Amino acid sequence: MILPQRRTRTAALTVVLCLALLPVPGPAHAAAGERWTTDLSRVDADDVNVRHTRVGLRLADPRPGSARGTVAEGTFLAAPRTLARPATRVRAVVDARAVAGTTAETQVRGWRAAGWTEWRDATDGAVFDRPVTRVQARVVLTASRSGATAEVRAVRLTADTVATVTAATPGLTYRVYATRIGLVGEVTANGHTIVARDHFVALPSRRGLAPRGTGDYTLRVCTTTGSRCEYAPVWDVGPWNTRDDYWNLSAVRENWKDLPRGRPQAQAAYQNGYNGGRDQFGRVVLNPAGVDLADGTFYDGLQLTTNAWVDVAYLWTGSGPRGVVGDGPLNIRTGAGTGYATRGLAARYANVPIQCYVVGQTVVGPYRTTNRWNRLASSQYVSHAYVSAVYGGTVPPC
Repeated sequence: MILPQRRTRTAALTVVLCLALLPVPGPAHAAAGERWTTDLSRVDADDVNVRHTRVGLRLADPRPGSARGTVAEGTFLAAPRTLARPATRVRAVVDARAVAGTTAETQVRGWRAAGWTEWRDATDGAVFDRPVTRVQARVVLTASRSGATAEVRAVRLTADTVATVTAATPGLTYRVYATRIGLVGEVTANGHTIVARDHFVALPSRRGLAPRGTGDYTLRVCTTTGSRCEYAPVWDVGPWNTRDDYWNLSAVRENWKDLPRGRPQAQAAYQNGYNGGRDQFGRVVLNPAGVDLADGTFYDGLQLTTNAWVDVAYLWTGSGPRGVVGDGPLNIRTGAGTGYATRGLAARYANVPIQCYVVGQTVVGPYRTTNRWNRLASSQYVSHAYVSAVYGGTVPPC
């Protein structure tokens, strides 16, 4: 988890964060779970650039700019714990202190029949779609200021079970090359007339084309650093190809079935000379683009200045509750209020995944006056006052 800087009159304030995970509708949660404390003193060969002192776990070498890069980083890997009974939820209480330029992030993963799950940021809560029989935690420390380090004093974990899991998932995600559409005044494949600073995207297949005025097919497009994202509907077809649904399995993919899933044909043509370096129309492919971005998405949502690689989630391949952005582009905030920094935009009509909701600043919007804020992903919140409808399940509190 990333701990905020807090100060008393004499020193940085110890921050105790109770990271409660997503409650889920259905029968009541288990009254109590299995509890244990991670032994942070057992630093061994599995751990990188951390040490344990009387004040807690900290970076062994907090100097940025070495071979590790511009940020010093260290990782403590706790021993896996075999649970007395399978669980679907893990909660953490962390006692830590952080100063400016440092972070301390706690993550967990779970073991099931198919192997380990991905690491889950404990800030958002680790709720697993299937029961796990073992749990492992890790602590990741970073420092961007020379000599500074966060100190983690204790990590206490609880594993229990909830009846069902309805947390929203973004679905398939691939890194592809993005180009800018432009073409103001022209008409898209679904009949939309492009306006200046428009907010939509294009994919090289009609299989993911949304009808005009809907977000039935929506992408989450993020910069590779994750600092900016936009949720935008798919309203056009391109670039290069029109029959390249590269996000689908080979058995389903319309063309180019021998390419790896997630690899656009244009990228293979440009980088590897696939199909003689030409697209489906025989044109020489001049860039590896797998997605086109309208000007508003490109300049305002992602704040790009030139074509770039981006991380794209094809949201209709995910699951869980979705909210329809009825009025936008809507600012995505890092917290539940308009005073928080923006992390990007959600375009009008975009169908966005809603993990859970929190109570924050009251907002008067076109659909309601409410203090509810929907969390779309880690540090991404939108006011419910601008969401016209929710479908796909009940949204739980965070």
